Parts: sequence; structure tokens; C-alpha cells
Amino acid sequence: LGQLYKEKHDGQYCGGPAYYIEKGFGKKGWAKAYGMLFAIVTVISIGILLPGVQSNSIAAAVNNAFGVNVTITGVALVILVGVVIFGGIKRIGSAAEFIVPFMGGAYILMAVIIIIVNIGYLPHVIALIFKSAFRAEPTFAGIIGSTIAWGVKRGVYSNEAGQGTGPQASSAAEVSHPAKQGFVQAFSVYVDTLFVCSATGFMILMTDNYTTFNADGSVLYNAGTAYTVDQIGPAYTQGAVNTLINGFGAAFVAIALFFFAFTTLMAYYYIAEVNVNYIIKRLTGKGNVMATHVLKVVLLGMTFYGAVKTSDLAWAMGDIGVGLMAWLNIIAILALSNIAMKCFKDYERQLKEGKASEDITFDPVSLGIKNADFWENLNAGKVE
Repeated sequence: LGQLYKEKHDGQYCGGPAYYIEKGFGKKGWAKAYGMLFAIVTVISIGILLPGVQSNSIAAAVNNAFGVNVTITGVALVILVGVVIFGGIKRIGSAAEFIVPFMGGAYILMAVIIIIVNIGYLPHVIALIFKSAFRAEPTFAGIIGSTIAWGVKRGVYSNEAGQGTGPQASSAAEVSHPAKQGFVQAFSVYVDTLFVCSATGFMILMTDNYTTFNADGSVLYNAGTAYTVDQIGPAYTQGAVNTLINGFGAAFVAIALFFFAFTTLMAYYYIAEVNVNYIIKRLTGKGNVMATHVLKVVLLGMTFYGAVKTSDLAWAMGDIGVGLMAWLNIIAILALSNIAMKCFKDYERQLKEGKASEDITFDPVSLGIKNADFWENLNAGKVE
């Protein structure tokens, strides 16, 4: 949907839920208001509520690994993120392009090695996961009142599917058919959640590096290593890696988490900027450089705030932001799913006709899809 209803301004593609909500529902008055509401909520959520989740995780990991005060880490983060986002969208893309594949590969390699070394514990861990999921295992039963609610709250951070943040980035891609990017986005769920996040979970469980707590903060169960409530999070993974090379885990996870969270902060700015520009252009008909500068300052301020505050506060703010966006977006994509299916079936049809992937094209008019202005202009030769 993001690809289908994207626009091109100043040589760059932009799109996302605000765009497909407005255009997908026929540019009606209520649809424009709905799109504007999503854009406003996203700017608040991404620019104010969510940066603290990332900066807090970085600060906690660095403090645990190197003993660096969270205030110092917060200041350093503000400087580094500021250098990138004030350098423009292209610098954000260039930085992420270099950082993510390198750090992701190193992290997965470390996880695989730890799992292989502890492979004898695999059957026990798999059994533990299933017992805990269905509340048959008291080790995890007291973490929170509802296992499902907790899983949804944390699971959405693992791949962002349905949250409404992925479409902004996917709309910026250049493809010959919207379904192509749809497949990429769908595949990312498997990479992020079933591969990267599962690898982390298996590392922690197979090395017995965790403590579970009751709702009041008292210890429910200590595995091989005892942790305090304040250590929930990066410390578990750091301890797991330490079992492989003593003293190495804390530093390795801190560095990995820094790069993962740092690139997420860059993505947050890009997402927020897309929605700020949407709001300004819909209200005034043109962009506003001052508005994006204000956004940069606010996001940097919240990045620092999150680094120095408690993890409970940072995650609570993040949960509010995620929840607001997700509900607005999920309602929209369910209502527009018939349009997405038209794109999917059109792509499948062309594949069955024997076309190579690179030769597949997209014509929204022939499918009865309206307001896909970019694709109509592209087919008419009006897009450079």
C-alpha cells in the first residue's frame, strides 16, 4: 500500500499510512482527516515517545559493559545522531546501509556459535518455551497477568508489522511493481522475529542467563545466574555471550545493541520527517524547513531524556506510541486489504504468464485502482 500510493518530491519518494489512508479511501473529507490524524500521532509517537526506548537500551548496555554514566552516553548519542540527521536523508541511508548488514551478520554468527556449543540443552529449551507459552510452566507464569498481552506489547517491537512505521521506508524503494516491496516487507518479519529475536532468546535460555520476577518485583525464579529487576534486558544477552568468552559478552552486546538502536533512531527521524512534511504540505501546499529542524531538536532531546531515565518509563512511553499508531494503521490496512490483494494477484498473474521479475510492470488503471498518481504518471512518461 505504501508503494502503491507513494509520491515523488524533489527527486525522493515518500509515502506511508497517511498517504494510503487518504488516497486509498478516495480522498474524501474524512479520509483526509484520518490520514492527518495518523500523521500527527506518528510525529508524536516517533519523535517524542519512542526514541527513549532505543537510547535507554544503549545507555543500559554501555553502563553494564564499560561502567559509563548514562548521562555521558546520552550526550554522545545526541551528538552522533545529530551529525547523521542534520546531514540529510541520503546520509541516513548511507549510514544504515553500512552498519546494519555488518553488525547483523556478526550478531547472528555469535548466536549460532553459542547455540551449537550448548546444543545438548536444545530439547529442554524448546519444551520450556512451549510449556511457558501455554502457562504450564511456573518459571514464567508470574511475569505478568496476561502472557498474551505481554507478548503483543513486546512482539510488535521485533518487526513492526502492522505498526505503521515500515511503510515509510518501503515507500522510498524504487521497484517496478508494488508487490515486490510487499514481499520484501513480509520476508523481514521472518528475519527479524523468527531469526534474530529467536536467536537471542535461545542464547539466553540455553545458557541459563535470566531471572524472572513477580509483578511486585520479587524474584520468581533464578536460572543459572541471578539478576536484579534493574538488569532486565541487555544484561541477559551479555551474560549469555560471556559464557562463550568470559568478559567479552558485555562489550560485544553493548556494541551490537548500539548499532541496532542507533540505526533505529535514524529511521525514527526519517519516519517522523515524512509525516511532518505530509502535514505541512497538506496544510500549506509546500514544505517547511523550519518544521524539520524543530523535529530534529525535539527528537534529539527525547533521545537524551530516554537515556537518563528508568527503563520502565522509557518502555511505558514507547508502548503508548506504538499502541496509538498500530490501532489507527491496522484498521486502515484491513479496510484496504482488497486493494493490496489486487496488486498481489496482478503480480502473480504476470509471473504465470512467464514474465521475468524485472520485466513485470504495474498499471493501476487496468486494475480499477484510483489515486495511484505516481504510477499513472510513470506509465504516461511524466516521472523522471
